[in-house]
Amino acid sequence: MSIKVMLADDQPLVRAGFAFFVDTAPDMLLVGQAGDGAQAIELARSTVPDVVVMDIRMPGLDGLAATAHITADPALAATRVLILTTFELDEYVYTALRAGAAGFLGKSTEPADLLEAIRTVHRGDALLSPTAVKSLISRFLTQPAQTSAVTDGRLAALTDREREVLALVATGMSNDEIAVRLVVSPHTAKTHVNRAMTKLGARDRAQLVIAAYESGLVRPTAQVASPPPGPPGR
Repeated sequence: MSIKVMLADDQPLVRAGFAFFVDTAPDMLLVGQAGDGAQAIELARSTVPDVVVMDIRMPGLDGLAATAHITADPALAATRVLILTTFELDEYVYTALRAGAAGFLGKSTEPADLLEAIRTVHRGDALLSPTAVKSLISRFLTQPAQTSAVTDGRLAALTDREREVLALVATGMSNDEIAVRLVVSPHTAKTHVNRAMTKLGARDRAQLVIAAYESGLVRPTAQVASPPPGPPGR
C-alpha cells in the first residue's frame, strides 16, 4: 500500500518540486498540497495522510502550530509530521518535536534522502539531521536538571530493560544497533521500544528522545558528536 503524503509550504515552486519527487516514488501517493498552516490542518483532516511534509514559516498559522493541531487530533493519530525547513535553529527543533513532529530536515536535503525520510517517519522511527540533533541537545545543555530518572514519574512504569533501551534510543541508535549492543534479536529490541512508547504515551521515537532527556535518564554532554549519516534503520 502506498504511503499517503501531504505537502504544506507557502512557496508554490517549492511545493511543485516536492510534489514531483513524491510522484516519482513508486511507494508514495500525493494526496494534497497546502499553502499555510490553517489549510494544512483542514487538508490533513479531510485526506488523513500517513505523512505530512511541513514547512515551519508560513503566513497566518505557522507550521509549528499546525503540527501541534494535527498531532493532537485523535482522528490523525497515525499521521506523522516531517518538518522540512531552511531554519535548523534550536528553538525550532525543540518546539517542533515538542509539538509532536517525528522528523526534522533542512531544505538542502537531497531528493532521495527526503523520500527515505518520509519512509522513515512513516514506519515510526525518528528522523533528525545532525544539525537538528546538536541543536536539540544544546537546548538541554543550557537548562538545569529539574528532576532525575529515579524520581521522574514518567519512567516508573518502565522495566530496567526498557529504561536501558530508552537511553539507547536517545543516543540515536536504531533497533538493529540496540540489538547488537544488548545482544538480543532485533525483534526483541523493537518490542522493548514499542512497550516504552506505549507506557510513556509517545507517538514515535522522536518523543522517546524528548522523554529521555526531560526525565533526566540521559544527560547531554558538552561535546555532541554527529550521528551517522542517513536515516536510522528499523
